[in-house]
Amino acid sequence: MTTTLAPFTVELPDHRFDPRWERLPGITVDGSTLTVQPEDYFFRLESTGWRVVDWQTVTDRMLPLEESSDEALEQKALRFIEDHVRITHDPAEVLGIAWKVYSYLFRTEHLPTLDVPGITAEHLRILAEVSTLTALNKVDADGRISVVGPAWFFGDTARVVYDLDEPTVQALDEVFHGGLFNENRRIESIKAHTALGGRLVHGCQSTPSQKGGVVAAYGTPMGRFRDELAQFRDQWIQAVRSYGSTT
Repeated sequence: MTTTLAPFTVELPDHRFDPRWERLPGITVDGSTLTVQPEDYFFRLESTGWRVVDWQTVTDRMLPLEESSDEALEQKALRFIEDHVRITHDPAEVLGIAWKVYSYLFRTEHLPTLDVPGITAEHLRILAEVSTLTALNKVDADGRISVVGPAWFFGDTARVVYDLDEPTVQALDEVFHGGLFNENRRIESIKAHTALGGRLVHGCQSTPSQKGGVVAAYGTPMGRFRDELAQFRDQWIQAVRSYGSTT
């Protein structure tokens, strides 16, 4: 069932989104503010509640935690979320928290260890911006995809918004998946994504294939999520690519 959501605006005092985000329907960029018209932006909108934890709480209490011999980091993350999570119906708040999450995960400090040739601070900014919009996507407790926007497919969205060629998109995809392969970055990802109420689940099945991902609550069944993504993926990706044909 489609639901309604009023237009919303997020202001990021320390960042200005690339104005080319306006190539996507429903997005307006004005300096440090980004406005979304939900009716035009989302492919599917069946929920208006998102799980979040205040970023300051994550910074103070989750980021310093370390895994121990008797408790895995994921167990600590689950308990932390249970203790601090809340539901917000303000998507602008989700974007504000998400920007803090992804500007942390894709900070320039990682550049020397990414092991992906040609990646610059500008590329990390692109990953942070696209990932921030991706935070609005949602999978419900039963595994159904309830909220989907173009940024789910970050490779195609980045290609449209930033005029990237295929080798650059592939390189960004490798950096994105480095959060799985590089243990230090995987640990950071587990900790930081508690701010969005769960863990990052990749849409790719075996190898990086630009299927994006979503932050899902621990315990969310993945079978239905993957079935739905497989069913609608091509349709949604074609819609994203069509936005580039008008520029």
